[in-house]
Amino acid sequence: MSAAVTGAVHGHHIAGATVAARDRRTLAVEDPSTGDTVAHVARGGAADVDDAVRAARASAHRLRDAAPAERGRALAAGLDGRAEEFARLETLDTGKPLSLARSEVEGCVAYLDYYAGAADKLHGETVPIGPGSLAGTVREPVGVTAHIVPWNAPLSMLCRSVAPALAGGNAAVVKPAEQTPLTALAFAELVEAAFHPDGTFHIVIGLGAEAGHALAAHPGIGSLTFTGSVPTGRAVLRAAAEHITPVVTELGGKSPQIVFADADLDDVAGQVVTGFTANSGQYCDAGSRLLVERTVHDELVELVAGRAAALTLGPGRDDPDLGPLVSAGHRGRVAGYVEAGRAEGAVVARDPQPVPGRGHFLAPVVFTGVTPAMRIAREEIFGPVLTVLPFDDEDHAVGLADATDYGLGTGIHTRDIDRALRVAGRVRAGYVMVNEYFGGGVAVPFGGTGLSGTGRERGLVALDNYLTTRTVVTRVGPHRPRSAP
Repeated sequence: MSAAVTGAVHGHHIAGATVAARDRRTLAVEDPSTGDTVAHVARGGAADVDDAVRAARASAHRLRDAAPAERGRALAAGLDGRAEEFARLETLDTGKPLSLARSEVEGCVAYLDYYAGAADKLHGETVPIGPGSLAGTVREPVGVTAHIVPWNAPLSMLCRSVAPALAGGNAAVVKPAEQTPLTALAFAELVEAAFHPDGTFHIVIGLGAEAGHALAAHPGIGSLTFTGSVPTGRAVLRAAAEHITPVVTELGGKSPQIVFADADLDDVAGQVVTGFTANSGQYCDAGSRLLVERTVHDELVELVAGRAAALTLGPGRDDPDLGPLVSAGHRGRVAGYVEAGRAEGAVVARDPQPVPGRGHFLAPVVFTGVTPAMRIAREEIFGPVLTVLPFDDEDHAVGLADATDYGLGTGIHTRDIDRALRVAGRVRAGYVMVNEYFGGGVAVPFGGTGLSGTGRERGLVALDNYLTTRTVVTRVGPHRPRSAP
């Protein structure tokens, strides 16, 4: 097991060393499958963040002179060689099923490998502006990148933004979610083992209102990537605005899966269940709304409810279909939405199955009789709760799909490719999937519109978040006076 072992007190990772919080405060880390405390970590604040950013800035000039491609490949190989260890640590920290954790670690290796391959291809351009002048651009690192990482997929979200940041030649400061910091601390070991200079990668653990706010507001960072809730995202944007720091945000969603009557309903039922129950519904792009053509509504609901009721629940280490929610507080929030749905008149399609006696478990819930005005139809629940709404035609479906303030993902299920592409061009969403859900991969840009956030991650476009462009214009040969404009 790595340095991020259980049963101990773990400090921040700053300038290659493990350090306690300046004021010696700590936070407990629990296993959501049992509710037991498994470790304690430093609780950082503004002073700890300042230490990390200063150390990162001091190393940034050294990184400009280094070629990051080979280091990136070494980092990918290092994680791949310890994949099972990281998967088990992620399962302990988040409660997610072990197979899902393994899949996410594989995705992290893919991020690191993909961006390592891009690191030596960050070319500038020449610009033809006429004889006697040579104009060109150079893509350069922003210096220090800041990353505020969520708890639902902590290692995956870390790698998604840190991999392109390191490939661009930056030093990174990461504030992991206080609930799930263990794999981030273990990842710091990998960065050092891959021969990155001290000061390349830093971890400051703490609460969002303390360490997170201090990092977003710090004048020494060149860019910020944040994934989390809309209220916290607003606070992060306000803090970053003081220094005009560029920010990429992913703030959640209420993503619909639109099912037309000609779709393969048996296949669709599996896609829908995966879409709203994967990671116990704790994904920003969870397909938490089912919009189904009225003529096949009852048939599809029966298929979906039956499959959801057959899913197994249990501790993540036992590799069930569903693990627990991340904390008691979050479970209470999701359960509150279930009660609100009942109170508003929605109907539970099938009684949820029993859950384990310990841990923060909640069985999947499928609501029918839902109207667009209900809270469960409009607000992000972030748990295994599906709301079903019927539609009559294509216009009706698009109207329902856009009846929230979010615009992250949309699934479209139909055998009619013309209809699929037509609807894909009409819905308000940054990421559209046809006849599958959670499609795509590391090379495919991802992000949303509206309250789902700004900017794009994944793919080559993500490198732009961590680079700046310098333009150099040079006079060549004898001076030739220009005509007045």
